[in-house]
Amino acid sequence: MDSAAPSLLRAASPADLRRVVAGWHAAAETVAFVPTMGALHDGHLRLVEQARLEARHVVTSIFVNPTQFAAHEDLGTYPRTLERDATLLAEAGCDLLYAPTASTMYPAGFATRIAMDGPALGLETDHRPHFFAGVAIVVAKLLNQAQADVALFGEKDYQQLRVITRLVADLDIPTRIVGVPTERDGQGLALSSRNAYLSEGELDIARRLNGRLAAAAARVRAGDPIDAVEQETGAALLVDGFASVDYVAVRDAETLNPLKAAVDRPMRILAAAWLGRTRLIDNMAA
Repeated sequence: MDSAAPSLLRAASPADLRRVVAGWHAAAETVAFVPTMGALHDGHLRLVEQARLEARHVVTSIFVNPTQFAAHEDLGTYPRTLERDATLLAEAGCDLLYAPTASTMYPAGFATRIAMDGPALGLETDHRPHFFAGVAIVVAKLLNQAQADVALFGEKDYQQLRVITRLVADLDIPTRIVGVPTERDGQGLALSSRNAYLSEGELDIARRLNGRLAAAAARVRAGDPIDAVEQETGAALLVDGFASVDYVAVRDAETLNPLKAAVDRPMRILAAAWLGRTRLIDNMAA
């Protein structure tokens, strides 16, 4: 255990992390946990800010999880800016940075997998079939290691949020899950570490995604046929300049079950589209 920046502790092992958290709990102080893969932006710092409202202490993890990347994806080039991130976390009021290595999280002989159904079916799974198995195992491990009272996740990864909520309920993990609204730039683009891959021209195109989803959500609420809204929004994104569209889908906001018509309960419209080598996801209430 050492200091990364004033007032910010660091831990690299579950034992060190648990020792600090156990001390806080022994003093009847609550703990909030913000899991990240680093390359922090204002969206992550918004999670830390919200975490400070939820609990007395905040722990943030930085771990680029290899099990959620396929062989052809960007594990090797994913931005890693640990010391910059530590400074940002200290300034944001985080108390402890947990930064385990891959060998700590997945030691020799590691053989456990978690298979998810329910909200994990479709959407991302149709295009990244490995993804939620990787997310489920790393989140289960991190929550078990952190022993926090509450954990915060951004709504930008909305399907992931629903999967994690289901995981925690099904496995009786005693950590309350809080979703935090997506942080956006001044033109509506959802903040993401992968936005750094975009050229200026691609950024201009990317900023149209939010507007297309807003228009689609309005059409759904007005009673337009859902299949037409999905297809026409996808086609509009291609006209806007996106290279391809993996999906535009209107789903039940809680279960993520497909919908054939608008319902009198919360709905969510979700999309994933490509610009060059960058895959963007976004979503909006409908």
